[in-house]
Amino acid sequence: MNLPTLSCSVSTRYLPEQSDARQALYAFAYTITIRNDGPIAVQLIGRHWRISDSSGRVEEVDGLGVIGQQPLIRPGESYEYTSWAQLVTPSGRMEGRYDFVTEQSQWFQVPVPVFEMSLPQALH
Repeated sequence: MNLPTLSCSVSTRYLPEQSDARQALYAFAYTITIRNDGPIAVQLIGRHWRISDSSGRVEEVDGLGVIGQQPLIRPGESYEYTSWAQLVTPSGRMEGRYDFVTEQSQWFQVPVPVFEMSLPQALH
């Protein structure tokens, strides 16, 4: 059996209201859209993140679902959610994977490519 075809896209934004440069706290929201282009429904079961800041500090995060949900994504449908991460430097990156299971109980993983988080550039 072939694995389902899923794609992930990511957008990020700086959260100034959740950040405090004096305390070296920089918050970023990320919105991820997962699209099921395959012929069968899949359920997102878990995730793994590798979060790196520009000083070289790395944090690994594992957990069930996303934002407390384990969505079922049917063929042709998308699932979108927004979460956030906090860094101790003004920039960093995330990458990871999602763990899925098909209707036929077949487990598989989908990588989430590296995405950058950084303060907006000031205009001169």
